[in-house]
Amino acid sequence: MAKKNREYDESKIKTLSSLEHIRLRSGMYIGRIGDGNDHDDGIYVLLKEVIDNSVDEFIMGHGSKILVEVSGKAARIRDFGRGIPLGKVIDCVSIINTGAKYNDDVFQFSVGLNGVGTKAVNALSSHFRVVAIRDEKYMEAVFERGILKSQKTGTKKGEKNGTYVEFVPDAEIFGEYTYNQEFIEQRLWNYAYLNRGLALYLGKEKFYSEKGLYDLLDAEVGDDIYYNIAYHRADKIEFAFTHTKAYGETFFSFVNGQYTTDGGTHLSAYREGLLKGVNEYYRKNYSGQDVREGIAGAVAIKLKDPIFESQTKNKLGNTEIRSWIINEVKSGVVDFLHKNRGAAKSLEERIVYNENLRKELNVVRKEAKEAAKKIALKIPNLKDCKYHLEDSKNGEFSTIFITEGQSASGSMVSSRDVYTQAIFSLRGKPQNMFGKKKTEIYKNEELYNMMMALGIENEIDGLRYARIVLATDADNDGFHIRNLLLTFFLTYFEELVVSERLYILETPLFRVRNKKETHYCYNITERDEAVDLLGSGAEITRFKGLGEISPKEFGQFIGDNIRLVKVNVKSLKSVPEILEFYMGKNTPERKYYIMENLV
Repeated sequence: MAKKNREYDESKIKTLSSLEHIRLRSGMYIGRIGDGNDHDDGIYVLLKEVIDNSVDEFIMGHGSKILVEVSGKAARIRDFGRGIPLGKVIDCVSIINTGAKYNDDVFQFSVGLNGVGTKAVNALSSHFRVVAIRDEKYMEAVFERGILKSQKTGTKKGEKNGTYVEFVPDAEIFGEYTYNQEFIEQRLWNYAYLNRGLALYLGKEKFYSEKGLYDLLDAEVGDDIYYNIAYHRADKIEFAFTHTKAYGETFFSFVNGQYTTDGGTHLSAYREGLLKGVNEYYRKNYSGQDVREGIAGAVAIKLKDPIFESQTKNKLGNTEIRSWIINEVKSGVVDFLHKNRGAAKSLEERIVYNENLRKELNVVRKEAKEAAKKIALKIPNLKDCKYHLEDSKNGEFSTIFITEGQSASGSMVSSRDVYTQAIFSLRGKPQNMFGKKKTEIYKNEELYNMMMALGIENEIDGLRYARIVLATDADNDGFHIRNLLLTFFLTYFEELVVSERLYILETPLFRVRNKKETHYCYNITERDEAVDLLGSGAEITRFKGLGEISPKEFGQFIGDNIRLVKVNVKSLKSVPEILEFYMGKNTPERKYYIMENLV
């Protein structure tokens, strides 16, 4: 009987409808599902897909206001564009590959060129309602999980043209979820920065920008800059840049309003154009490393046929755009420097400073390498994996866990996936690097070994893993080690945080079990719910450290159901102040804060 079940014949072949396919393989359309604790979770992608359509209307010159409301589980979006043609409302929100975005006469620079977005929102929502208004006439359709339930037409006297959409993400797909207001606000700010003159409202709060990417950088870096922000805008490209006192490079890149977190050809061309423009103006041959160290920049392009490397559009793949972007950026940089001699002088001073810093670092790096050779041929305390970030196969899944001590990493070593999961064990608490020069990290054996394990001891481009996960105990020492590591990355490798490479591992705090069932709980509420379910006689174990979780148990916490919290910052300019407060010299303010918030 078992053998018959494994037979592969005509009866095993299935053809799914587009609706069934979206619901069964939702990850292909919206990426991760999540519960709302990560800004890339599915509920925000659904919101984005609807708002994208409204923004596209603005881009084409129709409607300069978008209203957004999120309350409870429901999201509502109203634009004042042309409104979906009334006879095609149902088709446009329910039939795959149906829409006007295949027509260049109607939409020229749209992100949603595949005709899938709103259909996916509809299919993945337990309730979906759309109303299109045109010339005081309307068409309304209501769906449940992609299936049409009702429709009606009529007139709305005095109602402005546009489209209204409301939806509730389906709990069957998304489980228990909540919206994070900050994530929504950040998305709306991005829309505002990339669409000058467009006003978006979240309730009564207005999101509006007059200077585009200039405003974006100003909000991110604040006043801690060497010279006024350089800004250039043309028909198909807009960019801005300045230099800060931070280390590394920080870039924000966009295509047709889509935030490309993994960059792509437009970002690499922008970086190259910056270098060429600087060298042309100064008539020098500065290295890219010296020009870009400490830079904060943003670039946005408009492209008729963008080719993204995934449905979630995080990385642009078009290669034919390189030359015109390089030339446009080079020209814009030269023009800015000619017109702003004070900024040109400050930039040159920063480049010379970077040159001297690089030479100093090279000496220290050489000494650190020599010292490392004397210790061991292999990187101490690293259990490596087979695949790394540069590998085309499984590279995007490569992960390194940074743990505290051998006992904490013991269970992980035994239960990890040796193909994609590496482990680096700290020997104890790393040094607090707040306020120290970059050369100091190369004199610290533990931190240097960690940088070698990550592949960033020379430059960030050598990063060997797609994800860096901090895995510390859920106690005071563990939290302190986590803060020390966060201080290290935010101080010297800020771009790893901005490019969303840094995570914190969540592991259960409690195990509640009886003879029949075992529940792992991540907080006190989950523990109490498990006790209620299993009865008062249930055995409760409090895990004080990662080393207390057996290898057999640990495998499930770093496998398919791994819980990770992505490290991100609301704005870069807030980082120095936060680090100063928590990791700087002891102050009465910090002492008072700790006493007030001590658990």
